[in-house]
Amino acid sequence: MFITENDYIQVSADALKILQQATEENRWTAERRAMDRITSYLDGRYDMRRAFSAEGEGRNYDLVGLVADFALYFMVLSLPGRMNYEIRKEQFETGISFLEKVQSGKAVMDLPVCEEEDGEGGSSVSSVRYGSEKRNNYIW
Repeated sequence: MFITENDYIQVSADALKILQQATEENRWTAERRAMDRITSYLDGRYDMRRAFSAEGEGRNYDLVGLVADFALYFMVLSLPGRMNYEIRKEQFETGISFLEKVQSGKAVMDLPVCEEEDGEGGSSVSSVRYGSEKRNNYIW
């Protein structure tokens, strides 16, 4: 998988307690949900499938931290008493605001860029295409 238990411990001091109380299935669901949430923000600009398939040193550590923070937040929601909920909520909201900056182009992440084929055999990096039809000359 993209994220390991050691990544959680690097992100948060209380992560080990949260991981020990969560079931394996709950952890997997939280990780998947975190990756889906991040993908919903960045998928048009970056190739998230390639980004999440990276392993070891090939991973982007900002992305690892975001996945860990989001997954911990989702795990805390399912725990009784919501242990350290306020801290997790704050980290989650900080991560969302960072993703919004990346989405709008105010911040850049070192992730694989989407390359789509355009109609002329080239590749288009941007998900926004612009142009117009031929000009009409109405001479009456």
